[in-house]
Amino acid sequence: MQTALQLAVIGAGPVGLALALLAGERLPQASVSLFDTRSLDAPQASDARTLALSLGSVQLLRRLGAWPESRAQPIQRVHVSQAPPSWPGTAVYIDAADEGVDQLGAVLGYGTLVHSLQQVWQQRQLRQARQLSSRFGHPVAALQPRIDGVEVDAGIVERFDLVVLAEGGVFEQQQAKDLHRDYAQVAWVGNVVLAAPHQGVAYERFTRQGPLALLPLPPDAATPSAPHRAALVWCTDAGDDSVVTLDEAGRLTLLRSLLPVEAPQLQAVPRLTRFALGLNARHALVDGRVVHVGNAAQTLHPVAGQGLNLGLRDAYGLVEALHEGPDLDAALHRFARSRGADRYAMMATTDLLARSFTWPLPALAGLRGAALAALQHLPPLKRTLARHLMFGWR
Repeated sequence: MQTALQLAVIGAGPVGLALALLAGERLPQASVSLFDTRSLDAPQASDARTLALSLGSVQLLRRLGAWPESRAQPIQRVHVSQAPPSWPGTAVYIDAADEGVDQLGAVLGYGTLVHSLQQVWQQRQLRQARQLSSRFGHPVAALQPRIDGVEVDAGIVERFDLVVLAEGGVFEQQQAKDLHRDYAQVAWVGNVVLAAPHQGVAYERFTRQGPLALLPLPPDAATPSAPHRAALVWCTDAGDDSVVTLDEAGRLTLLRSLLPVEAPQLQAVPRLTRFALGLNARHALVDGRVVHVGNAAQTLHPVAGQGLNLGLRDAYGLVEALHEGPDLDAALHRFARSRGADRYAMMATTDLLARSFTWPLPALAGLRGAALAALQHLPPLKRTLARHLMFGWR
């Protein structure tokens, strides 16, 4: 922008940090203040949650100098298949080499990414002290809209031209937004030990009760006895959740029966964490001088692993719209219009897939398998799907 802009970013997770860094880079005459409830020295690298990032997200983080290359596992192939009832050959294979890219995306720990982004932010803040500032350990108590901006109360009331909410939380902790649907499903999430190398392959398996994903992880120096690891996202019916009663041996046996024969055999299933699943999204990203991005704008089912990727595209789109001209209202209008197709396409796709597991149609699993088989044998359609997963709907 050609004129000074007072910008507040609330939430120092991956989306908020990436947006603040982008604004500091692309909007040199703007001042950027980053707020977060947690303290600056709160440990992040120990956070065990796992993220699957698309190639577009990896490229964005590399551009910011915040991509922890050595701590991330590239995805070389995606294998999507339907569990029985089906027939042999009902699988889709998407390969990086076929798409002319070095990787389709990557997998890494949530804490690893936040730690890397936060380090870069602190370095930039030292170099750009007049432009960038932080308010870690200062929860925002209230936002008060004004004619020409927003007042932010974080112990001290400050006025900003624009406020970006990038603090969303998980589905079960959120207040209902415009589009709200509880899928009556839960996801069991954690890291598992494999008996053989994963070769950089990510597996998505459609089972009777919900999708099951096995995502390749890099070796962990802290566990040299278990060099082959993967992240597990295991979705099942909340009202008929047999996983909760199983011990590790039972979970291991059940998982082995659900995964495709091509997947490396599971050797151990340590502690898993349970999350409720649902859709919770706003129709409008812009409300006056307040913008919602990431989980503050939309929380999705993890079936396609696109939640964080969508949030990072929100962040990029907003900063680019602000960079294009000095008129703030026009920039916000451009941003809202540009993000519509990508957001609604992803919300509709994940919502349809998630709800399809609850429909009492005996033939549905077979139809889903037939659709996968057809997709595998239609290269142009498969390539289009691969591009959407890597870079979003354009």
